[in-house]
Formats: sequence, structure tokens, C-alpha cells
Amino acid sequence: MDKEERKIINQGQEDEMEIYGYNLSRWKLAIVSLGVICTGGFLLLLLYWMPEWRVKATCVRAAVKDCDVVLLRTTDEFKMWFCAKIRVLSLETHPVSSPKSMSNKLSNGHAVCLTENPTGENRHGISKYSQAESQQIRYFTHHSVKYFWNDTIHNFDFLKGLDEGVSCTSIYEKHSAGLTKGMHAYRKLLYGVNEIAVKVPSVFKLLIKEVLNPFYIFQLFSVILWSTDEYYYYALAIVVMSIVSIVSSLYSIRKQYVMLHDMVATHSTVRVSVCRVNEVYTGELVKAIVVRTGFSTSKGQLVRSILYPKPTDFKLYRDAYLFLLCLVAVAGVGFIYTIINSILNEVEVGVIIIESLDIITITVPPALPAAMTAGIVYAQRRLKKIGIFCISPQRINICGQLNLVCFDKTGTLTEDGLDLWGIQRVENARFLSPEENVCNEMLVKSQFVACLATCHSLTKIEGVLSGDPLDLKMFEAIGWILEEATEEETALHNRIMPTVVRPPKQLLPESTPAGNQEMELFELPAIYEIGIVRQFPFSSALQRMSVVARVLGDKKMDAYMKGAPEVIASLCKPETVPVDFQNVLEDFTKQGFRVIALAHRKLESKLTWHKVQNISRDAIENNMDFMGLIIMQNKLKQETPAVLEDLHKANIRTVMVTGDNMLTAVSVARDCGMILPQDKVIIAEALPPKDGKVAKINWHYADSLTQCGHPSAIASEAIPVKLVHDSLEDLQMTRYHFAMNGKSFSVILEHFQDLVPKLMLHGTVFARMAPDQKTQLIEALQNVDYFVGMCGDGANDCGALKRAHGGISLSELEASVASPFTSKTPSISCVPNLIREGRAALITSFCVFKFMALYSIIQYFSVTLLYSILSNLGDFQFLFIDLAIILVVVFTMSLNPAWKELVAQRPPSGLISGALLFSVLSQIIICIGFQSLGFFWVKQQPWYEVWHPKSDACNATGSLLWNSSHLDNETELDEHNIQNYENTTVFFISSFQYLIVAIAFSKGKPFRQPCYKNYFFVFSVIFLYVFILFIMLYPVASVDQVLQIVCVPYQWRVTMLIIVLVNAFVSITVEESVDRWGKCCLPWALSCGKKIPKAKYMYLAQELLVDPEWPPKPQTTTEAKGLVKENGSCQIITIT
Repeated sequence: MDKEERKIINQGQEDEMEIYGYNLSRWKLAIVSLGVICTGGFLLLLLYWMPEWRVKATCVRAAVKDCDVVLLRTTDEFKMWFCAKIRVLSLETHPVSSPKSMSNKLSNGHAVCLTENPTGENRHGISKYSQAESQQIRYFTHHSVKYFWNDTIHNFDFLKGLDEGVSCTSIYEKHSAGLTKGMHAYRKLLYGVNEIAVKVPSVFKLLIKEVLNPFYIFQLFSVILWSTDEYYYYALAIVVMSIVSIVSSLYSIRKQYVMLHDMVATHSTVRVSVCRVNEVYTGELVKAIVVRTGFSTSKGQLVRSILYPKPTDFKLYRDAYLFLLCLVAVAGVGFIYTIINSILNEVEVGVIIIESLDIITITVPPALPAAMTAGIVYAQRRLKKIGIFCISPQRINICGQLNLVCFDKTGTLTEDGLDLWGIQRVENARFLSPEENVCNEMLVKSQFVACLATCHSLTKIEGVLSGDPLDLKMFEAIGWILEEATEEETALHNRIMPTVVRPPKQLLPESTPAGNQEMELFELPAIYEIGIVRQFPFSSALQRMSVVARVLGDKKMDAYMKGAPEVIASLCKPETVPVDFQNVLEDFTKQGFRVIALAHRKLESKLTWHKVQNISRDAIENNMDFMGLIIMQNKLKQETPAVLEDLHKANIRTVMVTGDNMLTAVSVARDCGMILPQDKVIIAEALPPKDGKVAKINWHYADSLTQCGHPSAIASEAIPVKLVHDSLEDLQMTRYHFAMNGKSFSVILEHFQDLVPKLMLHGTVFARMAPDQKTQLIEALQNVDYFVGMCGDGANDCGALKRAHGGISLSELEASVASPFTSKTPSISCVPNLIREGRAALITSFCVFKFMALYSIIQYFSVTLLYSILSNLGDFQFLFIDLAIILVVVFTMSLNPAWKELVAQRPPSGLISGALLFSVLSQIIICIGFQSLGFFWVKQQPWYEVWHPKSDACNATGSLLWNSSHLDNETELDEHNIQNYENTTVFFISSFQYLIVAIAFSKGKPFRQPCYKNYFFVFSVIFLYVFILFIMLYPVASVDQVLQIVCVPYQWRVTMLIIVLVNAFVSITVEESVDRWGKCCLPWALSCGKKIPKAKYMYLAQELLVDPEWPPKPQTTTEAKGLVKENGSCQIITIT
């Protein structure tokens, strides 16, 4: 293959694709047109379903640079094909434009007089960067993204935002002057207007797309075939059901489009009402630059993920396709048998064609897709009732397989935001006892409270106090009042008036003047106010903020500072910092508290207001007095421990992935039960290569809360032990957990690939994780065959929520757009509920699939037996079986609600399993055996003869049950030979068999409620049993006439009942035996006693049980081998 003909776009990204170039071929197009005519349009349908075939059948290969059409194939496991038409943008420039200047113009948006031309015109025209008046830009659109040909990289590429790889400063330097009209026109056409256009397709377009679905095409083929065979009623019933299904589907799809369109089309006008700056306000407007538009924005990418979702990769669906292929193969056998049997019996050619094709429609049931989705639809309704909304119903089944759930911390496991737990002040370089209440008269005029009142970035917007949530919590805790100068006051005094804070009057001690003091008329009452003179905002790099403030009436100003305790302590006088500072701080952080330190100092009296405005930050933030600690608490949600305990009992791993710091995350993990008190935590600190040294991982064992001493003082008996369980599904190397931060995680992914699976097996805490790192973690867990769920509530969880097998958003904002599931209640109790419903839906899918398989085979064998005597089931017999029995049973057996609690056992993930296949095959053999028994036994009866209109087996045996009205139609001809003893026998036995297997396959505990609690199913089955039993033992002439049933002696009716009862006993006994013993005996028998795990993580767990080097020993280092860095090999070096 020529290298020019194959390119890769979006390399290294989630939507990476291969791209091939093609040009339209007239002679190929002519041949395809002829084929379409010859096949009656079927070839056109086939090419519509298969983009790859369509392009290859009508085009010839060409260089990607010069092609008319591109063929795209995803590089993921799905290998999906797409095609797109190349279009050309033509623009006119000055003839003096050089290649370099043209390149710069294109990158900066300079262009005028843009027109769009078809591909065919001037396709082989001049190069994009040539010196000519006409320039062309070739592009194609795929999934709402335009890809333009880039001569620099010789490939198609999508347009990047102005902020891509560029600093904010350079953006403002280049673009702050605004855009020329030409540049504006070019950018508007190339980048598009700043909107996310979600077009709502017309009803007609949606109808055509839905009708052309292979499922409905097959139904159309079946209806035409049945009508040709004069099965009008059955064909009409299928048409009515199909119309109802199509209308329902169109309504649902269009409703989703409209909802998405309305959500995206929401317009908001944002006005910046307050702008806080350090310098004196000059009145200059703050300019904003749009760096991304449309689908390039974060919101646009989320909308794209909804419009073009990634296919669901689940073993159940893959196995379903394999099973359909097996049914097609069975249908092929029946097709050949029908043709041979009909030729031997000298049947007409037209009848042979119809009957041989009819066997295919019987074997592959058209109602299979609808039946398979019934359980999912019911589960979706039940989820909606408990406040869980779903935008991807197919994911419900996958949630039944979840065996690991990742949780965000803040707002998910814990309450949203921090609460003030208390303070610990310092006096004379010693910590005082912790105090809970800050809002009291004793502290109101202390420097500690003054720091809380002034050292923040709060402001009032439309009368409401706003700002950093942490600052807000601390300010609310002291109960003070903040007042800002109005715009009029600022203009009046020609300078910024300071923000003033003051305590409420009830907190101030009442001051009574002395007796000899006279109150002058103009004297104001004593008040206590602090004005904020200068603010140095919080810097994440410096990990602190500070302010300069002055108490009303004081001559000297005060400097207040707050921030990370270690940083604040380093900027304070050593003699003011308590000697036990480090121990106290460590105790708080280990308990999961967030600690902030405060400091203060009096400034010199020579520092005036004007000097403070120009003083450097470093001059203020030094030589401070350490004042104490603020302890903030992130409380666990009330339901968190109980939910996690339920998940652990169900053998579902839990993992914390958070943006918070390591110690806090580990503490919360212990508090909520994610890490048990006796378990060890191994912190992996990975360092990237530096100064010629290779990357390395330092292993530290974190202290548990019950253990004292320094972390390095770890006895040999504290090293985690490995516990082996009897069941591989329960296999856990307990007692230890890995914890790491985002930086370490990235280094490990890049330099220690062979350690990643081992760390995924026991990684429990992942702290300081960026949004893309959360997504990478989900993928790493999936790579070792975990079914991963993700529960989060923020925009930074969107990628992980979308990538997980089951993403559950606790927020109805950005996260809900990307997540398949959204909980109306912000509680993780939705997780076990979703898994329970997923398991119930999954088992329902298995039950329905097994039932539909047996229905197909039973009916297939019934028809095959009757074909052997040139007979068939009647029109109303088909109608009764398919509508009265099959549809009623399918849609009621799916109603079993989920079991009330999670169990340790998990349902199988696919249809291709020993127990399930043995169940289906055993039931097929039983049903075929009893059906064959009835078919051949009826021929051995003394009253049997080849049926004809004058046959009267009932009267011949003296039976009076046969109504004389049956003789009214003796003269009517039965062209299809429906009425005969074999047909009647097979119809009754097979009708009961459908109900028997429905009961046998309707599983309840441990994933669904028992069948007897499914009242609709119980009532339906009992009603059908009674009805069929009644018309079999006590025939009704009108019913028999409609169903084309012939009279048989009463003794034979009793015999059929006995056959049915024995059939029921055998079927249910075998199914119960398979359900009880099959799961343990069949895998053992198939693997000759040796149980080999299928999942990678289970196989890896077995290996690590006998690995003496794992887990890593305390205070050791693992280094990457620099020479073979690409394969991620590493060696362990013990540091003594």
C-alpha cells in the first residue's frame, strides 16, 4: 500500500482514525447501478449499510491530497467505517503573496472574498501556498468537525483554538487590537460562528433512516413473503406492531434531539459587574478574546459525544450476533431440507421458493430485538422512579457487570465544600486548646479574628457576598459584615474607597464613659471597623495570600497572611512558631482535616496609604508572628460508609480519585471504610528522569491511625500479608493499598508500563488527579478487564464519566451531559441501586434471549416436522403462538424487579458460557424429543389415517365431544394441508412447550425478585395454560375452526396432556439442576479440574501470590532501565 494513500488523523487521541483517498469511477458506478436494478434495490441497501463497500464499489484509490472522497476507519477495537466528501474553499489574495506570508495569513485568519466551489472544479489546481490569485483549501466534515488539508504536515488536520500552545500574554499581544474585516470574514467562515448547531432532523428524514434499519427491512421481507403465502392476518399483525414500534422510536429520537437542541441553544448575557485589581482603577475596559467557538469548545465536545456516542462494547451483544449467525446457519439447513423434500414430493417451484424462504423467517424471529430491549426499558423506568435518569439505555446491562467503582471525593463521598471545625490559637509560642466557636465577644477584637475578617478575596455582587467558598465559610463563621464603597463614592473621592469589615453590634462589649467625662455634641459613638487597604491575592505557586489593613483610629497598619501551614511558618519569626508545630499539623492532616495557618505583624508608622499601594509583596510577607491554625472539615455524607460496605460485601472494589491532597484523601478513605483500619497504605512517589538520572519510584508505607512513631520505623511484621480465598472471584491480596498523586501516576504510565497492571490491582487512592488523568486511570483499570463505574459531580469528572462502563453524575450541570446516568439525589446510594437494576436487566436479557432461542427452535422444528408431510402451521396458529403466547410472555417475564440487595455473586457477562449453553441445548433436546414423540406416536394410534375432510376419528371412537357443526365445512378445500392429526398434535404440544420454557427460564433470586412476585407474568401464564388446556380437553367448535384444529379422540387428548406434564417435569428439573450444579461442575469438567481465570486482573492476582518481590518492601526504590525505556522494564533497588 502506498504511504501517500493512507494517513492517520487525530493521532494519539480517542477519535484516532485511518484515512484513505478515493476518486469516483464512472465504470464502477455503472456496474453498481446495474446491480441495484438486478437485485431490486437490495444492493443499494447493502451499500447504504456498509460505507466501506459503498466507497470501494464506486471509487478507485487515489492520493489523499487529491482525492474526491475519504474513507475513514477508527483505530479502536470497533474498527468502524465512515466516508466523507471533499469540499474546496476558494479565496482570493494579492498576487504578491509569498508562501510564507500566505501561511501566516491562513494561521492568523487573513482572507477576503471567500467562495465555496465543488470538488470537481480546478481539483488539480495550484498549490495552497503558491503565488497566485486563487487559493484553495480542501476540507471535509466528520462528526461536526472540519478537517483541512495542511501542506506542512501533508495530512488533514482540524483547526486548533487560538490558545493551543500559546501563552495568554502572547494572545493579548497579537489580538488585543481587534480584527480587520477581512480577518473577521475568514475566521467566521473557517472557524464558524460561535454557536453549537444541533439540527433537529425532519420527521421524514428520521422515518427514512429508521425504516432502512436492517431489522425493519427483514420484517418487510417477512411480511411480503407471508402475504404471498396467504398468511394475511399474521402479516397484518406484524405490520401494525412495526408501525407502532417505528412511531414510538421516532417520537423518542426526535424528543431527544429537541431537548439537546434547546439545551445547547440557551443564550445567556454575561456582564462583568465587579473588577478587582491591585492597582488604582483607571476606568479602562477589560477586553475579552474568544479563542474557541462551536464544537471546539468544551461544551461543544460534550455535545459531540452525545450526538456521536462511542459504540458499546459488551460481550452480551457480541454473543448475540454470534447466536444470530448460528440461527442463520440452522435456517440454512432447514432451507436446504425444505427444497430437497419439496422436490422429492414434486411440489411446484413457486411453493418451494415460498416455503424454503419461510423457514428463514421462522428461525430468525423478527421480534428478537424488541424482546431483548424489554428488560432494559423496564429497568430504565424503575431507575427513573428512584431518581436516576439514563441517556444511554444500553449501558444499563453493562452496569450489571460492574466490579469496580471509582468515586470522586468532594461532593460525592463527602459534603460539597468545607465546614469550619475549629481553631487552635498560639500564645507565647505554645498551642492553646482547640476552640470550636470563633464568633464570641472574647475574640472579637483579637488579631486572629481580624485576620479572618480581612484576609480574603470576597466581594459583593448585587448585594450578595461572593467569592472563594473557603473564604466565604471562614467569614461566615465569625459573623462579621462587609461593606464596599459604591461607584458614586469612588468617583466622588477620585480614588478607590477601601472595603470595610466590622463585627455585628451584639458582639461588641458595651462601653460606658467615665463619670467625669463629658459627651460632646459632635462626638460619635465608639465603633470598631477595619479597612482593607491593600490585597495581595492568593497564588497557587506561593500557596498564600496577604492583606494590609488598618483599624479605624489606629496610626499603624497591620499585615495579615494566611495559607499553607508550612509556608506560613517559614515566613514567621522562629521564636513565635511552637516547637510541636509539625506534630500538631500532621495529626490534623492524618484525620482528614484541611489546615490553614494565620500570621500577623504591625507595620511601621511611616508606611502611608500611598506607599502601601506601591510596596512589594515580599516586603510585607516576612518577619511575621505565627497566630495559629484554622481547621476545616470535609464531612462524610451520612450514607457513604453504609453504601461502600454494601459494595465491599458484593465483592465490588472501590477506588477514590480526587483533586485533593494525598493525606486528606487517605484519611477520608479510612473514615469511609474504603481502607480498613488494619490495612496498610503504600504511597508510590514517582519521580521523572532528571539530570541524566532515570525515572524512579520511592515506596513509603504510611502510618495507620493506630500506629505511632516515624513512618520509617516499620517492623518486618507490618509488611502486608497475602490472603488466598477459595474462589478466584473473591481473590484479594488484602491488607495493603497503593496511593499516589497525579504527577506520580503520569510518570508511572510513561516509564513503568509493566508496573501499571500491578498497581491497578490494589490502587485505592489517587490524589491530585487532573481531569485527563482521571480518564487515563479509568482506561488503565479497563485494560486489566475490570468493569469500571465512575461516580462524580463536577465538570472535571466529565471525561472519566464518559469513558467508564457506567458513569453516574450526581450533578445536573456539565457532568450530566457526558454521563450515561444522572442521579437527581446527590448521593452515592444511587450506585448500588444502579448495579442492582443492571444485574436484573442483564439476567432478564439472558432469560429473554434463551426463551426467544427456544421459541425459534421449537417453531422451526414444528414446521420442519410438518413440512415432511407437506403440511404447515395455519395462519391463526402462527398468530396465536406469536401474539397470544410469545409477545405476552416476553413482555411480562421482563417485569421482574431487581433483588433488594447486592450479592457477592455476579451474573455472567456473555451468552457463550458452559452453563448457559448447556441450559439452552438441554431444553432444545427435551422439546425436540417430546415434540417428535407426539408427532410419531399419533401415527401409531389405531384410529389414525391420513386426514381428509370426511375423516371422523372422534365419532369412530364413540366420542360425543366433537360438535356436529364441524361437518359444515367438510366441502371446503385445504390447499395447504393444514388440517391433519399431526398438525393438531404438534400445535398443542408446542404451545405448552413455549410456556414450560418460559417458566423454566424465568430466574429470580439472587438478581431478580421471584417469579411469583411478577403478578402480570403469573396471571398471563396461568390464563394461557387454562385456555390451551381447555380447548385441548374440551374443544370449542368456533375456536377449532379458526385455529384449523381437527378432532382427535379424547384418549389422545389425555395422552397429549401426559406428554406435556412429563415434558414440564423434565424441563424444569433439568434447568434447576443446571442452575444449581452447572456453575461449579461444568467449568471444572471443561477445564479438566483446573480453573483458569479469564479476566486479566484475576490472572495477575494469581501470579502475584507467588511473587516474593511484591508488594515492594518499605523504603525501597524502583528504577526504570534507561536503555530499554520503551518497554517499561524496571528493576528494584533496596536502599539501606
